[in-house]
Parts: sequence; C-alpha cells; structure tokens
Amino acid sequence: MASGTASNRRHRGAADTATDAAEDAADSRGFELAARAGYVAAGVLHFLIGLIALGLARGGAGSADQSGAIGQLASSTGGTALLWFCFIGCLALALFQFSEIFFGAKALRDRKKLTFRLKSGGQAVVYAVIGATFGRFALGGSSDSSSTTSSLSASLMSNQAGAALLLAIGVGIIVIGGYFIYSGATRRFRRELSGLPPDRIGTAVTALGIVGYIAKGFALGVLGVLVVVATVTNNPEQSTGLDGALKTLRDQPFGMWLLGAVALGLMAYGVFMVARSRYQRM
Repeated sequence: MASGTASNRRHRGAADTATDAAEDAADSRGFELAARAGYVAAGVLHFLIGLIALGLARGGAGSADQSGAIGQLASSTGGTALLWFCFIGCLALALFQFSEIFFGAKALRDRKKLTFRLKSGGQAVVYAVIGATFGRFALGGSSDSSSTTSSLSASLMSNQAGAALLLAIGVGIIVIGGYFIYSGATRRFRRELSGLPPDRIGTAVTALGIVGYIAKGFALGVLGVLVVVATVTNNPEQSTGLDGALKTLRDQPFGMWLLGAVALGLMAYGVFMVARSRYQRM
C-alpha cells in the first residue's frame, strides 16, 4: 500500500514537472516572438485578400480568399521565404493559443474560464489551418478554397445530419460576423491590446481596428448568409467560401462600391493585425 502511494506521488511529481516545463516554454520570450509573427502572417493574408477584392470591385479577376492570397504571395519575389515565415508564425501562434486553454484560464472561474477556453481553442484551430495552407504552398503545392468549400458543402448536404451541421455552421459564421462588427463599433478589441500609446500611433491603430473589424464582420455575415441559403435551397454551388461571398456582394446593386469599401476595410484589418503583433496582450 505504501509503495503504491509512493508510486502515485512520483507520477504526480513527474506530471507537475512536465506541466511546469510546458508552461515555462509557453511563457518564453522566443516562443512569444514566434507567436507574435503569427499575427503578422494573418495581417499579410487579410491585406492581400482585401487587395484582390479591390481589384474585383474595379472589374478585375482573381480569387479573394485564403488560397488566392497565399498563391499571390507565393508568386512574388522572395515569396517562398515569406511563406515559411508565415507558416512558422501561424504554427507558433496556434500552439500558443492551444497552451492558453490550459495555462491562460487558471485565474478565471466557471463561465469565464469556459468562454476563454473555447475562444482559445477556436483561434488555435484557425491559425493551425492558415499555417497548414502556408506550409502547403511553401512546399510547392496549391489549393482551391472555393472548390474545396463547395465539395464539402455538397457532401454535407447529402444527408440530414450533415445539412443540419452546415446550417449551424452558417448561423455560427453570421454570429461571429456580428461579434466582429460589435467589437469594432464599441472598440472592444482594445481590451486585448497592451501598451498602446495615447498619441497618433494609438489613434491610428484604433481607427484601423474599428474599420477592419467592421469590414471583416460584414464579409463574414455575407458568407454566413450564403451558407444558410445554400443549405436551405440544397445548392452547394452557392457555398463557395469567402471568394464567393465577396463576388456575390459585387453582383448586388451598388455592389462595386460595397465591395470596394469592404476590400479597403479588409486591408485596414491586415495593417491592424501587423500592429497587433506589437501590442497584443500575451
């Protein structure tokens, strides 16, 4: 009995040591800098999506989504090096957000702890997916976000459970879009920033955040509506991701102007994310 108790203590001690080591690694300066690079990568991605969308608003062609933006980056001078930088940054940020599920919520209680963990987990998945796309292009591969989204939608719509899940995803995207708009309009995003100077720089970063959050929220809202409509009408071709949502917006009355405004807003969000890499509370 005594030997069993001693064994349990040793196992608990080893587990505590491993946990402490993991927490120390997550708090290290090098890991923090790598994770901050993930915000720069996300900023570059949003800026390029906005730039492509601006071209669409002016009558041009292109794919205003994740794969289109990363493909454009891959074809630029020094693109491969930038892709690897973005891949490492997104991977580090995904790992940081994952670590926050366990370490960042320690001081919180009950509902706040659950909300924080869900948010951190969701962000970990998002940055992991973005990082994987950067990595795929860095290795010479490619992808088509619109085609993949449409194919996945068709697969889910083939049965009732899948259609219900897709409908829930569409509603969830609309809710997230609404939260982005709310965060931008109320400046709620500033709660996640630290050390923002009260001078022109601080004012500029805040203005970029307001415009960027509202624009991204609006784009996500359009995307969510399209997913819901595609599911209700059983038409997976309408569910073509962000690129399809922005092109649908372009085809509406005054759509060129609306898309142009959203495009500029996404570019502003991209610049804000780069600034966020400096001021994000971590």
